[in-house]
Amino acid sequence: MVPEFTTEALRVLRDPSYFSWNAITLLGLAIYVYGVEIEKRNWSTVCAGLAFWSMDWINEVINGIVLHCTGTAALWTTTGRSSLQILIGLNLEICLLFSFAGLAFAKTLPKNAALRIFGIPNRILAVLGFSIFSVIIELYLHATGSFHWYYSFWDEKTPWLIIPFGYGTFYAAAAWAHDLPTLRAKLKFTGTLVGTAAALLIIFGPVLGWL
Repeated sequence: MVPEFTTEALRVLRDPSYFSWNAITLLGLAIYVYGVEIEKRNWSTVCAGLAFWSMDWINEVINGIVLHCTGTAALWTTTGRSSLQILIGLNLEICLLFSFAGLAFAKTLPKNAALRIFGIPNRILAVLGFSIFSVIIELYLHATGSFHWYYSFWDEKTPWLIIPFGYGTFYAAAAWAHDLPTLRAKLKFTGTLVGTAAALLIIFGPVLGWL
């Protein structure tokens, strides 16, 4: 049986009639924060932000594929008022937030990548800490009824899977892009993620119609 939240999300999927001007403010903020980093030539931070965002798109495509293959529910689903429900688990507000979340994460990283805190590499602690914080936010959104889980292996009772696979990959990709030793390596890694996300969206979106 298809849960009500899946039906609700599909009903408004990519329906432009729900547009709200709030999205333009978030878009302007995203453009501004990237503009500041580009002006300062902080390419490590820029690449971290794009790597994070690309990983989110990849995860969202996989989430949409789960819904298509099961015909019941995705791993996560978003509902409620939004300017645009882009994919089953992604609305425009989340998309714009995640576009610069990786920038914020990168700016908190210690300059010394080899630094250990309590004997643990600081990058591992940063990825773990930010992932746990992100899941706590999801738990709150779930409590409000605007964020939904369906499967028993991926819900509020099993956050230990969401932490590494729901968010850990995002932050790890951002940290990796940030720390690569050369600009060429950063651009190659980030470009690969961006290209992969774009290819998946095209293949499973317009081509196959699974999203």
